[in-house]
Amino acid sequence: MELENISQPVYGPGPEAPGSSTPGLVGMAHGFLRLVQPNALPIVLCCLSFFLSQLLVYELGFLVCMAIGLLFIILVPLVGCCFCCCRC
Repeated sequence: MELENISQPVYGPGPEAPGSSTPGLVGMAHGFLRLVQPNALPIVLCCLSFFLSQLLVYELGFLVCMAIGLLFIILVPLVGCCFCCCRC
């Protein structure tokens, strides 16, 4: 195994979907991952605040999905409780 240029890495097209008995599910999962995180990981370490801002932009898709998930975790039981307790 040869070591390549570490300071200037070259990224390939990404991992291939493994062969399985559920290719539709695997394709859907890989499509979701490509949708929420289309960019390569930033490897710039010049200053910490700049790196953190780039890292937040890199993880923006996952942060939005997490915010929507937390919203549903909080709102669905609350609305269900209101429907059950306040049957007007």
